Amino acid sequence: MSSSQFNASLFSLQNWTGSGRIKSQKCSLVYNLLCEEWASYGVFYKYQPIDLVRKYFGEKIGLYFAWLGVYTQMLIPASIVGVIVFLYGCATVDENIPSMEMCDERNNITMCPLCDNTCSYWKMSSSCATARASHLFDNPATVFFSVFMALWAATFMEHWKRKQMRLNYRWDLTGFEEEEAHPRAEYEAKVLEKSLRKEYIHKKTDKEKLTWKDRFPAYFTNFVGIIFMIGLTFAIVFGVIIYRISTAAALALSSTPSGRSSVRVTVTATAVIINLVVIIILDEVYGCIARWLTQIEVPKTDKSFEERLIFKAFLLKFVNAYTPIFYVCAASTGSLKYIYRYIIMLGKQLIQNNLFEIGIPKMKKLIRYIKLKRQRSLDHEEHMKKKQRYEVDYNLEPFAGLTPEYMEMIIQFGFVTLFVASFPLAPLFALLNNIIEIRLDAKKFVTELRRPVAVRAKDIGIWYNILRGVGKLAVIINAFVISFTSDFIPRLVYLYMYSENGTMHGFVNHTLSSFNVSDFQGGTAPNDPMELGYEVQICRYKDYREPPWSENKYEISKDFWAVLAARLAFVIVFQNLVMFMSDFVDWIIPDIPKDISQQIHKEKVLMVEVFMKEEQGKLQMLETWKDKDMKKGENCNNHSPKLSRSQSGSMSSCHSYHIDV
Repeated sequence: MSSSQFNASLFSLQNWTGSGRIKSQKCSLVYNLLCEEWASYGVFYKYQPIDLVRKYFGEKIGLYFAWLGVYTQMLIPASIVGVIVFLYGCATVDENIPSMEMCDERNNITMCPLCDNTCSYWKMSSSCATARASHLFDNPATVFFSVFMALWAATFMEHWKRKQMRLNYRWDLTGFEEEEAHPRAEYEAKVLEKSLRKEYIHKKTDKEKLTWKDRFPAYFTNFVGIIFMIGLTFAIVFGVIIYRISTAAALALSSTPSGRSSVRVTVTATAVIINLVVIIILDEVYGCIARWLTQIEVPKTDKSFEERLIFKAFLLKFVNAYTPIFYVCAASTGSLKYIYRYIIMLGKQLIQNNLFEIGIPKMKKLIRYIKLKRQRSLDHEEHMKKKQRYEVDYNLEPFAGLTPEYMEMIIQFGFVTLFVASFPLAPLFALLNNIIEIRLDAKKFVTELRRPVAVRAKDIGIWYNILRGVGKLAVIINAFVISFTSDFIPRLVYLYMYSENGTMHGFVNHTLSSFNVSDFQGGTAPNDPMELGYEVQICRYKDYREPPWSENKYEISKDFWAVLAARLAFVIVFQNLVMFMSDFVDWIIPDIPKDISQQIHKEKVLMVEVFMKEEQGKLQMLETWKDKDMKKGENCNNHSPKLSRSQSGSMSSCHSYHIDV
């Protein structure tokens, strides 16, 4: 269907009114248009027909798809810049002096064992591939990209506010105010129960309501439950750490050299798969727990219930999704931590969001089809009847609300903004996922779910505040990620404080400390000290420590404190600078588009003019009536005192006219 045909169909749709038959035809046409122009993977390159979505599903669902479209559209510039940053890392990997020094076998740097007893000495040049891969994600351009993404998040929020205001004006929601919601049945039951208890003590005078004292046991249960769930998440992460240590020790005992060389890759791959499976399972568990915790609070209205449920579910799923990545940032080294984050983000998007959204509804649909087929075989006459539309829709999956849809996108937004300093390709993967996600959700709403009841809304509710909170948190986390998990700050400190020729030559040797193998504690030395073919006396490890020939051997050196001070200073400067720039973007971009504000102002002026004209018309009418009354009275007063019978009748008519006016 061409654009002109689509606009013509939409125009005719907007002007249709009349009987129920016409409305049914209108609904059918809207449904067909949505199937062709929206719920199809072949039209992924087209803009969404948001006005049509709003007509069929209501403003609340229309705003969700409008927000998803704006978010996906804003990911395009972020993806382009992220790809440029990644390509910059690829182009400069051969010019990176630290990685060149690590790959140079002539340095002959012997590294200390990575674990006690079972691990042996190893050459630093053996981690050449890891060092080169790390440069793709850890280079000076990633700092610029972190600042860019912070400003991008602020711009995205402002762009959405303007888009939302434009939709409010187009959908006639500028003056819309939500009516006071009726109390939920559970709340009314609790209030009634409280009232009945009080009737035994004293006579009830005022209408009862639930206070914080009534809800204190529920609040306490919520607090304890959330703390327990967060603790469970950290315990699972700790369990994965134990698994990695024990598996690494077991594989290190392998007699084959290939088994020992692939220990880190094997351990990381299996650990990340276990973590991904646990995250997916706990997401579903935490969703059920959040609902139960909200139910025992007995919120008064449905809106309050929804907001409390969203906050609890987001808090638990936030911790569940990001805690393993925080651990990787702090504990892992090299390119493995970037691979770890990549697998978790991509696996969560593909498996949980897309595969589950496609697979589970299809499976439920197949089960319902099998059940219906069995029923039809039992009742042949019923089977031969033509099904009405509502009968067909009843067999679809019930609508469960927009919370799961928003939740997966907000978690993805966190992946894009919180850890973009260590993974610049995150916006690109999010963009590719969302291109599929929009059509997947559209197809699900049109063909897989029962049509929900249309609900009016002028914004996306509590989700906007959550987005702002994630954007602010992203600035802080990126500052710490750049400062404490990358070599950006140590390189700057070395370049400006310790480099003899103003280059990065000697940086690797500067970051390595020395260890005398004779200082190994009992039972911690390698079982095979001659694995490299020569006897090792001094090995190196990455840290800022005093050498073994120093008076204060193995104590923290002055270089450590210099680097730590630089890290903390960078966190403070980066955070305040980016926050200021984000607030400046927020201030400089108006919330309401200029054309919309002008149009609203014109409408207000026209309304005032119409009101004033109406009032002036009323005043003129009153003045006219008053003048007529005064003239009539003067005519009556000008008659002589001797009046005839007819004249007295005329006077009485004057008097009656005056009273009528």
